[in-house]
Amino acid sequence: MPVPSPPLPTRMLYFQMVIMAGTVMLAYYFEYTDTFTVNLQGFFCYESAYRKPYPGPEESSAVPPVLLYSLAAGVPVLVIIVGETAVFCLQMATRDFENQEKTILTGDCCYINPLVRRTVRFLGIYAFGLFATDIFVNAGQVVTGNLAPHFLALCKPNYTALGCQEFTQFVGGAEACSGNPDLVMKARKTFPSKEAALSIYAATYITMYITHTIKARGTRLAKPVLCLSIMCMAFLTGINRVAEYRNHWSDVIAGFLVGISIAVFLVICVVNNFRGRQPEHEQSHMDNLGQMSMISIPRVEHSVVKNHLTAFAEVT
Repeated sequence: MPVPSPPLPTRMLYFQMVIMAGTVMLAYYFEYTDTFTVNLQGFFCYESAYRKPYPGPEESSAVPPVLLYSLAAGVPVLVIIVGETAVFCLQMATRDFENQEKTILTGDCCYINPLVRRTVRFLGIYAFGLFATDIFVNAGQVVTGNLAPHFLALCKPNYTALGCQEFTQFVGGAEACSGNPDLVMKARKTFPSKEAALSIYAATYITMYITHTIKARGTRLAKPVLCLSIMCMAFLTGINRVAEYRNHWSDVIAGFLVGISIAVFLVICVVNNFRGRQPEHEQSHMDNLGQMSMISIPRVEHSVVKNHLTAFAEVT
């Protein structure tokens, strides 16, 4: 007797879990292994762009990695859980609660509550984007091998042995540096800025979530203030990287572009601006309207249809 294959939603769920696991593993290999060799970019003798003083380890920064990663991982999770819980509780009081999105993820055996489904979906996409941002940044750093502003302070090149008699003389190769190899290798990975990319990704994702989800009255100023505050903290993180001589301006701008691009793509193309699935009765109603000729629709019904569509657009 042939074994029945799992339903399509279950197979798609397994496929998504494999993609997520692969993304996490790739980010791990980029971050903690030497699988990918960093490009050894050379420099000119006494080049002023790389002669800034060493600002100390990352832990001594005004925005240390522990604080940055905690905020990037914790704040969006908290905001999405609170926001989805509030939206779900408000929808329970409406007459259209039975028409809200409902999804069977594993066939007929397991019904997933809309609150749980939406929360897991938004958080899962956010986590995927976070790892994807890390992969993009690490790939750029490995390929370019761009030098940090304080590179020469860690490299400690022996200019006499290298024969640096002119500023225009180019020096290349790993043997040019006599400093700590681990610190020197870390100083070769600055483009794009990982801190700038992760901070702006988290800020953009959560800002778009707040903008598209919170529809309560009286939030015309509250939402912009909250969103601009979150974006401001992300931009200050990038500015701090430049002020502490840990990154160049080009590194920070490139990190901003990577983080914003990934967040906007995921929000618009993957989670559809955080909107739920359109109820079936309204979907069939819209399909019928699309099949009708525009000439056959009376003018008196035009405003009714327009108001109906406008009302539906406000439902998240």
